[in-house]
Amino acid sequence: MTTKTEKFNISNMKQMPEIKTGYLVKVHQKIKEGDKERIQIFEGVVIAKKHGAGISSTITVRKVVDGVGVERIFPIHSPWISKIEVVKHSKVRRSKLYYLRTAKGKKSKLKNKDFVEAIAPEETPVAETLIETPAPEKTSETN
Repeated sequence: MTTKTEKFNISNMKQMPEIKTGYLVKVHQKIKEGDKERIQIFEGVVIAKKHGAGISSTITVRKVVDGVGVERIFPIHSPWISKIEVVKHSKVRRSKLYYLRTAKGKKSKLKNKDFVEAIAPEETPVAETLIETPAPEKTSETN
């Protein structure tokens, strides 16, 4: 039996793409200025994902602007987040990338993850591939 809070949490959860540490994401956030509302995009690397997959889950996104590192913590299921786009996947071996805060130059680069997709061959009947039909022979008749 679910409680009222569990029902509320389930009803307010959003469908989001799979977000992992090391992904380059664009977070579209609604900003309210006076009586107007606009969407601001924050693009950066996900350095941490916390609090599981529930309503309270958050991601920490980091980007470097003019040589200064900027980090923001976004609640994934917040009503102020309109969408999250995954731009690029990187190969990482840790769940928290806090070492990027002090890394400079080449050490701060993440390697791209190669995706190998298995493509199923087209279904061709076995009989057509085994039996070859001979080409008609050309005969030259002389009159």
